[in-house]
Amino acid sequence: MSQLRRRGDTGQAFPIYITVVGGLLLLALAYFAVGQAAATRSEAQTAADAAALAAALETRDQLAGQWLTDVLDPDSWQAIFDGEAPVASGCWRAHELAARNDASVTCRPDGLLGYTVVAETNGTVGDSIVPGTEEQKATESATAVIEARCSFEPTAEDTGDKTLPSLSCEGEEWDLDPEDLVDLPKPEDLFDVHLADS
Repeated sequence: MSQLRRRGDTGQAFPIYITVVGGLLLLALAYFAVGQAAATRSEAQTAADAAALAAALETRDQLAGQWLTDVLDPDSWQAIFDGEAPVASGCWRAHELAARNDASVTCRPDGLLGYTVVAETNGTVGDSIVPGTEEQKATESATAVIEARCSFEPTAEDTGDKTLPSLSCEGEEWDLDPEDLVDLPKPEDLFDVHLADS
């Protein structure tokens, strides 16, 4: 009698076991699908960040180059530090970096000293248990800004003084000699480039 009861209990446990294992398998597949989506979003964010920074760095380098060209004309310095110098858009660098990260982007200037980029992954989330994800792509955005690190006191116009103003770049002083323009600030000394807080 006890053997019959034991066999009956074993038979009842098997469907419960199958249900539990099936539930765990379904849960694991759901976590995998979420992981796939998160990884795709992460790829899109990485592409957006890199592209926005690339565009801003391109403009920073152009502004620094313009400052070097006009170093003997202190009257033009402020316009350069304010981003008002005539430089080309850096968006071409955003597109170049996005292509390296397997994404496509739209890029637009954000004021005089910034770029906003929207990146979309070329790859999709892929097959998962969630219907419709096979062709789903991820889209993320980023904004990079350029900030002048330097300030200076303009020289008086009526003194006829040919000396150049000293640049104060976040604690570092640059005394510029118009007769000896060798040790000049680099682009990273003149401008800071970073992602804007979202």
